[in-house]
Amino acid sequence: MSVVKINVLTVPAEQREVLEKRFASRAHAVESSDGFEWFELLRPVDGTDNYLVYTRWRDEESFQAWMEGPMKAAHQGAGEGAGGERPKPAASGSTLWSFEVIQQAAPKGE
Repeated sequence: MSVVKINVLTVPAEQREVLEKRFASRAHAVESSDGFEWFELLRPVDGTDNYLVYTRWRDEESFQAWMEGPMKAAHQGAGEGAGGERPKPAASGSTLWSFEVIQQAAPKGE
């Protein structure tokens, strides 16, 4: 059964562009991961600073393998600034929500 992970990122208004550019620069980093099914970055529109990073995985084990491998490596070394310094995080906070997919509907074919 598929699992959904939603990372809720609190991003101050002045950091929104930075966050979006960082995600765009590694847009395909997750797609080749075993068990990966879907990704969306959701920008807030209703007076909140919370972005949602939506990923869907074949199972919990696939998500954990990505967290311990490619995701961990990307956050430890990618995007380093001048002099090898890591850039300041764009988000001021983060919370991970986890769900199991128990029902779904696909769009009607054309």
